[in-house]
Amino acid sequence: MQIIIAGGGKVGAHLASQLCGDGEKVTIIENHHEAIARLRRTCPECTVIEGSATDPLVLERAGVHMADALAVVTGDDEVNLVIAMLGKMEFAVPRVISRVNDPANAWMFTPANGVDVAINQAEITVRFIHEGMNLRDMFTLMKLGRDEHSIVQATVNPGSKVDGASLADIAFPAQTIVVAVERGDNLTVPNGRTVLRAGDEAILFCSREGRDAIRRLFA
Repeated sequence: MQIIIAGGGKVGAHLASQLCGDGEKVTIIENHHEAIARLRRTCPECTVIEGSATDPLVLERAGVHMADALAVVTGDDEVNLVIAMLGKMEFAVPRVISRVNDPANAWMFTPANGVDVAINQAEITVRFIHEGMNLRDMFTLMKLGRDEHSIVQATVNPGSKVDGASLADIAFPAQTIVVAVERGDNLTVPNGRTVLRAGDEAILFCSREGRDAIRRLFA
């Protein structure tokens, strides 16, 4: 894939390093000289373009017409929104992902404004802290869709209802699928004969209503 990252700060640099390590073709747009020098040292596999991604000419220099995805990760929400709208509406980039710095601005980062996926850092942090305080051994890894289906990770506690039971014999709530089971260093794709043991980590797809039932099963 050909990916453009708008913003070469800590988030952009880390993202670029990860993507380049995965073999993706990455171009970073950054307008601060010190950051550009650092990016060229730390991300030598990436192409670094000097300029502002709010300028259509700079986006064209970065190859926006050929980009498969545009990741907008500056520290300014107004700038991020302008870049996202340019990428989607002016250049028809197939996938536009934007960072949201201030949760009060999250309502603007929608497909109607050019953002396919909005990453609200504050919301993600709050969600994980809330999960950690209230659900203890179950964490929401990802929420999917507007009906709030989720992918959750649940730990099998000793003596719980699922400890020692095969998946076929467990009364999971409706719309629940066990996607994977991690035991030690081994991750397996389970079937109905898979038996859960204390300490196992199960990855499940479930509805919002099913999350509490799953927590009770694993607790």
